[in-house]
Amino acid sequence: MTTTLQPAITILPSKKTPIILSVIAVIVFLFFGIMGNSDVAHFKLDSAGDAFALPELAFPGKVSNIIIGVILLAVAAYSWMLRSKAQQLATWIIGVASGLFVLSFLIWVVSGANITTISLSSLLAGAVVLAVPLVFGSLSGVLCERSGVVNIAIEGQLLGGAFTAALVSSMTKNAFFGLIAAGIAGALVSLVLALFSIKYVVNQIIVGVVLNVLVSGITGFLFTTVMQEDPELYNSPVHLPVIAIPGLSAIPVIGPILFRQSVIGYLMYIAVFVVWFGLFKTKWGLRVRAVGEHPKAADTLGIKVNRTRFWNVTLGGIVAGIGGSFFTLVAIDSFTKEISGGRGFIALAAVIFGRWNPIGAFLAALLFGFADNLQVILTIIGTPVPSQFMAMMPYLVTIFAVAGLVGRSRGPASVGEPYVKE
Repeated sequence: MTTTLQPAITILPSKKTPIILSVIAVIVFLFFGIMGNSDVAHFKLDSAGDAFALPELAFPGKVSNIIIGVILLAVAAYSWMLRSKAQQLATWIIGVASGLFVLSFLIWVVSGANITTISLSSLLAGAVVLAVPLVFGSLSGVLCERSGVVNIAIEGQLLGGAFTAALVSSMTKNAFFGLIAAGIAGALVSLVLALFSIKYVVNQIIVGVVLNVLVSGITGFLFTTVMQEDPELYNSPVHLPVIAIPGLSAIPVIGPILFRQSVIGYLMYIAVFVVWFGLFKTKWGLRVRAVGEHPKAADTLGIKVNRTRFWNVTLGGIVAGIGGSFFTLVAIDSFTKEISGGRGFIALAAVIFGRWNPIGAFLAALLFGFADNLQVILTIIGTPVPSQFMAMMPYLVTIFAVAGLVGRSRGPASVGEPYVKE
């Protein structure tokens, strides 16, 4: 008997990464480098009130981007070589390449702007501030989806929290009462989501979309009929002050980011750690993840599947509601219609981009916050980029980031699937 050996089949990695790296390298080398501006871009690393000054960084526009472009072309060629050998490019190399592209873009726009100096410290600190509601919203999504419930209603929870915080804070003249009320408002929105999607087995996505429209309509109606009738009484919330930790807040770069925040900003860091620790280091988290992955197996072990989902959705609503209070207790001095501005959907994208991990979602939210703050600063200093494109930047970054993970990012196995005990 003759045995025929079949040749081994080599499965090559996806072309996506080498293609993206190649396109980025060509853009940097040709458009930012060869066709770029020769002026010098200056970057400040410190800000007013820092304990000591750091040296200013200066990059000649055209020369710097040509050098960065050559490096990125080498990385792209290396990624193609690895693909031919059926090997994957290391994640850290992709991260470095992404950082070099962002640096190149900043050099290009700053060197061609009316003001050729930009503060990186202010840019990063502002990005963290703008990311606060995104982080709370993404944590809400992680809590819900890890238990198996799709939370499309993050936008409604943020909006409900913002409205209730403004109303209660205005009437009581106490910002902390507004903060507590915002969490309760988010919980109420989540209770409706939990009731219909878990108890009555209604499609979770449809319920979430309807809740977003419902909360938008209710808050818009009450804003017009109540708040605008007497803004002094109903729409003049007390602000939460920025609390600077003595000594630590004066450290350049990291001081404004970590130690010069509002109460909600400090709660953000605590919430990220608590949710991560709870999901991955406790018995409660193990049960939640089991319910999201295999509810039937969890049920056979005595875990109350629907009860776990119900409480997780409610907890997620509280977290998102607190995040919504940021808009009216920290960001601006009053509530306006649609004040959340679609950030609930960006938070949902951060959940996917962060791979349903609290820390990953936090980093993804910071990326979107960075893009949001960058377009504001670059519009102010004047850049060669059209203002319409700058306004689209946060949403383009969101689409690009999520689309780049399609096919490689897997959520909980039973997310979106109602559980009916047989």
